[in-house]
Amino acid sequence: MDYQLIWVLLIAFSVFAYVTLDGFDLGIGILFPFEKKAENRGKMMNSIAPIWDGNETWLVLGGGGLYATFPEAYSLLLTAFYIPVIIMLLALVFRGVAFEFRFKSRDHTNYWDFAFAAGSIIAASMQGAMLGAFIEGINIKDGHFIGGPFDWISPFSVFCASAVVVGYALLGAGWLIMKCDGPLQGKLRAIAKPAVIWMAANLGVVSLMTTYLNPAYGERWFSTPNIYYLAPIPIVTVGLMFWLWHAVKRREKTVFGITLSVFFLSYLGFGITLFPHIVPPVISFRDAASPDNSLSFMLVGAAIFLPVILGYTAYAYYVFRGKTDDAGYH
Repeated sequence: MDYQLIWVLLIAFSVFAYVTLDGFDLGIGILFPFEKKAENRGKMMNSIAPIWDGNETWLVLGGGGLYATFPEAYSLLLTAFYIPVIIMLLALVFRGVAFEFRFKSRDHTNYWDFAFAAGSIIAASMQGAMLGAFIEGINIKDGHFIGGPFDWISPFSVFCASAVVVGYALLGAGWLIMKCDGPLQGKLRAIAKPAVIWMAANLGVVSLMTTYLNPAYGERWFSTPNIYYLAPIPIVTVGLMFWLWHAVKRREKTVFGITLSVFFLSYLGFGITLFPHIVPPVISFRDAASPDNSLSFMLVGAAIFLPVILGYTAYAYYVFRGKTDDAGYH
């Protein structure tokens, strides 16, 4: 059994689950500045109140799993991204505190609204910047990081940060269009229209820039026969963006589903570009993996607890399905 491949796929699944699930509630915070009415902001937060903290389970699972199964990759990535990781975690903590305190505050609701929005925007920006720096590659020599503390900041990482922020905002808009109705839903549709254009532009720029960052990336996509097998991914993505543009005008549930599909295809393209490197451009997941006996032992625990996590997550979404009212759960 190929335990290394199984674990890299499990880590990839955990990261994607985090990006999509916590992505849409981060997106709601990103959308906060566009809505000024306190009652509408309350309804937006109520739509994720029962599930937002559970969504972050996947961040813990992905980070903890990386540490246990690919310790060399964990060491190098955390060293290279120490500053953005700390900023992201502080933003998530600040956002979580603001989330709970907002419901209890009488006189300082606006301050907590600002904290919730700022924490969401900063966390999403740091995730995008780290994604861009990860694709560009980590400066490694003899198994050690030799770059500077701000290597993660570059024009490409800024474009990636922009793409993640607008992508999360569109996920959040899709979620709220599905969960809300009336004037708030109409306003969210109006916000989603330019967001679709912005997201399409960012995806196009990031995709093209990626193929020029490393000759191997361009060869992976444009050499024959690869181009024939991989061409459907960008073609279908473009088609989904056109469908999304029309869906935001009149659909409810479709917007969120299409945006998730765009995220999945983008994530798939990202994986195809970098595979088998877990620390680009030189360290593969096989080079960074723990011994097979450790991986097999941890796989037993994953086989037990992963279905439990998936089960209670699905149950929570089922229980709190339908439109959001003003009462919330607090």
